[in-house]
Amino acid sequence: MKRGAAKKVFIVSDATGETAEKVVQAALLQFPASTVKIRYFLKIRHSDEIDRIMTLADQEHAFVAYTLVDTALRQHILDLAEQQEVDTHDLIGSLIVKLSQFLSVNPAMEAGLKAGLDADYFKRVEAVEFAVKHDDGQEPRHLAKADIVLVGLSRTSKTPLSTYLAQKGFKVANIPLVPEIPPPTELSLVDQKRVHALIIDLPTLVRIRRERLKHLGMPSESTYAMRDNVKTELQWCRTFYQSHPGWSVHDVTGKAVEETAAKIIHLHDERFGASPTR
Repeated sequence: MKRGAAKKVFIVSDATGETAEKVVQAALLQFPASTVKIRYFLKIRHSDEIDRIMTLADQEHAFVAYTLVDTALRQHILDLAEQQEVDTHDLIGSLIVKLSQFLSVNPAMEAGLKAGLDADYFKRVEAVEFAVKHDDGQEPRHLAKADIVLVGLSRTSKTPLSTYLAQKGFKVANIPLVPEIPPPTELSLVDQKRVHALIIDLPTLVRIRRERLKHLGMPSESTYAMRDNVKTELQWCRTFYQSHPGWSVHDVTGKAVEETAAKIIHLHDERFGASPTR
């Protein structure tokens, strides 16, 4: 494979491939810097079709993601994958087996049935896409479409929280706060009860920023991580939050992302009602 060439993912399905496409595309959102070419092999019914696909996958060093309900076809892919050392992933077969065991019911095992992904699943996919497009202050003109808006200084867990909440089905935008730079005007037009402000203590923020600089190969004595400068930022931030009494403030010091997210979700549901899918 040529250096820099797009990696290939084969989607193999006994139906339209809609289920596999949604799952793969949602997963690929976590790798925005990667160049991936997707190729589809649909309405697969016979083992000889699997033979041709797996031979091609071997030749092109492709990853194979598949949704096949037929047990024999799934096993055939597994056998060929082992023989040819092709990376594969079964997107639905193992789930069917687990559900069959849990429900104590044999599955219909009919290829081409309507994909078993409900509106909740697609809502989550849409939410993840929204969070990626509106991370770190991008596209502020769409803030009004967000279920939740996170604001905070650099390195206060805005992006991890956005990603986690998006996986729960919330459309989340996050806005970085910088003392010298006014936030986007659109922020003042958002329902202020949807805004959640993040704060952290001084020692923790200094440490996190120094670790970030070290990771980037930059000197730790940069103003970005100097204690006095960070202290000034935090003082400004607290004052700024006080001028926005409609915002909910969350101290993320020593908190897991899940813990802070749970509090945000609780407040959101109290104010706007829980989604019927949760």
